[in-house]
Amino acid sequence: MAALLLPGALLPAAARADIPATPVMTLYEFNGPLQVPYYHIGPDGPGARAGSLAQGTSVIPCLVVRNGRALTDAQGTPYVGFEIVVDAAKATDGSATDTFRRAVAERKRLRVPNHHCPDDTRHVLSIRDLYALEKAPFFDPPGRGDPAIAEGDGTSDLDRLVRRFHNSPQCATVNRQLTGRHERLATAWDTFIADNAARVDKTTLARAKHLDYAMRTAIFEGHLDRGCSAYGACERNTVVLSVRNRAVGQCLLRQGCRFPGDFQGVASATSQYNIWDAYLTQISGLTACYLRTDLSGLSPYDRIQAMYSQTVGDAERILYGSDTDLQALFPGNVLADVTELRHYYHPPAMGKCFPEHDRIEYMSGAVATRGRDHALIANTRIQVGDATDGGYRFKEFRFEQEATGDRIRVEDNYPGFVVDGRKVRLGGGGGCTAYGVSNGCRFDSVGRYRRTPGWLTAGRPLALNCRIQDRGESCRGNARLTSVSVGGACDIEMMPVTGVH
Repeated sequence: MAALLLPGALLPAAARADIPATPVMTLYEFNGPLQVPYYHIGPDGPGARAGSLAQGTSVIPCLVVRNGRALTDAQGTPYVGFEIVVDAAKATDGSATDTFRRAVAERKRLRVPNHHCPDDTRHVLSIRDLYALEKAPFFDPPGRGDPAIAEGDGTSDLDRLVRRFHNSPQCATVNRQLTGRHERLATAWDTFIADNAARVDKTTLARAKHLDYAMRTAIFEGHLDRGCSAYGACERNTVVLSVRNRAVGQCLLRQGCRFPGDFQGVASATSQYNIWDAYLTQISGLTACYLRTDLSGLSPYDRIQAMYSQTVGDAERILYGSDTDLQALFPGNVLADVTELRHYYHPPAMGKCFPEHDRIEYMSGAVATRGRDHALIANTRIQVGDATDGGYRFKEFRFEQEATGDRIRVEDNYPGFVVDGRKVRLGGGGGCTAYGVSNGCRFDSVGRYRRTPGWLTAGRPLALNCRIQDRGESCRGNARLTSVSVGGACDIEMMPVTGVH
């Protein structure tokens, strides 16, 4: 379908706007299909399907302009031409990481008169499938650890097996490609178990696999920068507890549990722990062999290995210990509250909202026009200005999430451009609370607002108590036994919620 040409006086070439180039954008749909279609350009809009690209593929988008109009659907959402930066289906090593980072940096520096595609562009993607994500593809560094040395570092039979797996040829296969990592990790463990069945009983091997999955989820669900601090370790224990309670006492297939005690299935269920989304595994070390002995002195592996070592003993007791173990690990908490803890959320990561600022709109994708020049406004927020023919003046509304709140900037990066009025709602934005915690919390000042999950009122916020050998965020400090609590109604970092069914 044809796009709408937003009116505006034609400007001489010398007066054309100097605007930011389109950013590198990534094909991404949370928990969506691996392949994303692209299309031929039809006479009045997107035409027949031309092929597909894998999720995680990064591109440089542009606007297809024909007869003075940018290609959109009937609602004004653009279909964009593209140049591939990294093809997720073909990338196999760190050169893809370097290529991505260079392209991101170059696009940030570049200023252009418009976002028009070259005339020979033949294919388009829906802008709804693209996001400006700056984390580069992740690959394990070349090399291989020593399984015997790794086992010697373990403190229990299960810990030793997990470490041996991370230093095995089976684990080495998982991250050789960007796509399919979730599935290859499962296959690698199955092969490792089969290859070691003659020397270790199957129950112990299976438990080691479940422990590995729970630890991967605990480390990467938590805040990596908290390192080996008491709060960070208690946060990891909380995640492991949520895994345990979704597979012990109840076992729901919709939560990933295929049989009682299926910690692997629960811990790696994308619907429960979104870090297992196919694209997110491409940009993190979640499926990496991060316990390789040859990585012990290399950042960030040294800290991740220390975080693992700090938590693995507690995790094993949470998964396979008794009620007495749970009471010892979460002192002062009522056992029933501990065993009913299946849900939590991290308030800073919840939906962003800005109730103290007027006329803020999120643009998944829109066209802005000034004379003959068209600009792609996508995956960003704008502050909507005055109405004019065909749309609204606007400025970019930028923010950076910092420890104490959101640092906000309003930038006039598209002077004189008018954004398509079909994409502006001037409504919504409700459902926010200070810091994304319970409405009853009071703060002297508020640095950010976030949305809360719909199930929050179905349970009770719970402060979980831990006694942790605190080694600091760097993981290099001397261990100091510390009491700490994670959660409670007004914890602005993590919110465990018990009793949600």
